[in-house]
Amino acid sequence: MNRKRSLVRRTAVVAASGVAAVALAACGGSDDTGSAGHGGHQATDSASAVASAPVSPGQHNAADVTFAKGMIPHHRQAVEMADLAPGRARSAEVKKLAAEIRKAQAPEIEKLSDWLTSWGETVPAEDAMDHSVHGSTEAMDGMMSAEDMTALGKASGKAFDTAFTEMMIKHHEGAVEMAQTELSHGVHAQARKMAADIIASQSEEIEQMRKLLGRK
Repeated sequence: MNRKRSLVRRTAVVAASGVAAVALAACGGSDDTGSAGHGGHQATDSASAVASAPVSPGQHNAADVTFAKGMIPHHRQAVEMADLAPGRARSAEVKKLAAEIRKAQAPEIEKLSDWLTSWGETVPAEDAMDHSVHGSTEAMDGMMSAEDMTALGKASGKAFDTAFTEMMIKHHEGAVEMAQTELSHGVHAQARKMAADIIASQSEEIEQMRKLLGRK
């Protein structure tokens, strides 16, 4: 009888030990799975943190580089067009507008060039204004063709005023599109601010020029 009780107790102990071992193994597996899962959450959280981390003041990306490299020759051409106005325009308003365009865009060329240099990028050469470089992009960015610029350089008086105004509207519209792309994709704070300024100022000048042409 005692022997039977002893055997029962041993069996119970062994069974209990087995259950405990299984429970511990299950807990251990649960912990490992939990750790892996937690680690996975941590990795995801870290990725999210990096993605949502604020951009450092000097940080830039490919869109900023594209904006700077595209806007430099674009501005250079606008300045070249504006330089023709004093000796060829008849309208005082056109002369004033041309002076304002030059005053605004010449310093921006310097800023854009400085940014590219600080980013280790090449500043477009002066001959980048060769309109053949732009090819099919002319319609997109509003750049004038070589023929356009030659015709403008030969015009004078009222004909110049009309040609200059029509060309500069197209030119400004291209600049606004480029600036909008920078705001959508760029990260450099100063470049984005310049883009916003370009949109505001050149949109206003477009309206001014349309009025000069008698457009609504």
